[in-house]
Amino acid sequence: MSESTDPTAAATRDIADVAAVEVITTAAVHLMSAAAVKCGLAEDGPRGAGADFLDLDEARKLITALAALVTASAPDIGNQHARSLRDGLRSLQLAFREASPFPDAPGEGPGEKFTGSVV
Repeated sequence: MSESTDPTAAATRDIADVAAVEVITTAAVHLMSAAAVKCGLAEDGPRGAGADFLDLDEARKLITALAALVTASAPDIGNQHARSLRDGLRSLQLAFREASPFPDAPGEGPGEKFTGSVV
């Protein structure tokens, strides 16, 4: 198989053309979207109410991973990108706290070891 028809080579070239900030923000958006669904924030649809997808254990893991990514990458991706990611993260942390029947103590919520308390 020649390099021109090798899908791995083509994918590698495609990835090489993408700036790191784009890869980081794309990963963050995927984590945010998944966390929002797991916090019960999905729109109601033909498969049921968004609240039917509530899974706080899974949401906690996703929010913590997002907090680590945002905190670690903020100095490198620039204030404009970091600010919007931090805002989304904080909204998810607050949504998690609101959805939880037994809210965590301040500073103990998902990702708060990286961001500090959101309350």
